[in-house]
Amino acid sequence: MTSFLGVLMLDTAFPRIPGDVGNADSYDHPVRFHIVQGADVTRIVRGNPPDAALVEAFVQGARMLEAQGAWGILTSCGFLGHVQETLAAAVRIPVVASALCLGPLIRTVTGDQPLGILTADSSALTPTLLRACGLDPATVHIAGLEEQGAWQRLILAPKHEQALTLDPAEIGTLVEDTARALVAENPKIGALLLECTNLPPYVKYIRNATSLPVFDILHAAALMRPHGLLIPNGSHPSP
Repeated sequence: MTSFLGVLMLDTAFPRIPGDVGNADSYDHPVRFHIVQGADVTRIVRGNPPDAALVEAFVQGARMLEAQGAWGILTSCGFLGHVQETLAAAVRIPVVASALCLGPLIRTVTGDQPLGILTADSSALTPTLLRACGLDPATVHIAGLEEQGAWQRLILAPKHEQALTLDPAEIGTLVEDTARALVAENPKIGALLLECTNLPPYVKYIRNATSLPVFDILHAAALMRPHGLLIPNGSHPSP
């Protein structure tokens, strides 16, 4: 049985370009995606955990991927950090439900400097979610893309309203401007963390704007991989 990285996917319609957690070309190792039916963005990107039935669907998906040979599990939305503990306890393989779980490590290796977080929706990134991922809310600065119309139509809209095409340069510019403003307002930030798994394709824009190291969900995949497997591909270089 071939081993692979399992990814629990939200039920979405928007395109997933290279660098996105939901594109197989974002990895240099086998990956298998499992869509959790009914996991619409509007049911996940919020300040509270998903409802119990939806959490159970994610748990069952994780167990299925483990039984099929997964060596680790990611999810396609950082807001599933709400259920990090539940998912990790449901299987015997590593689980990173949110890139936010990398936050404590990043702060340690950057001398406990403040951490900048770019998120799909800052209004939903609550202290409760940060704490569920091991982060002290007092140590982070957050900027979201929820006010950007192109982003709203692409990522945050219900599935039946999501855009079916995207302009990477347009989205990249929005992300770049958001990152630049966050760091200008908080110049002591030592690194940036991308909560949203749809943001890694735009890392080059963020680095150009800030010159800071940038971390995301694909780095979590690299940390979990068994010895001998390759690191994530060249969609964005390591920090």
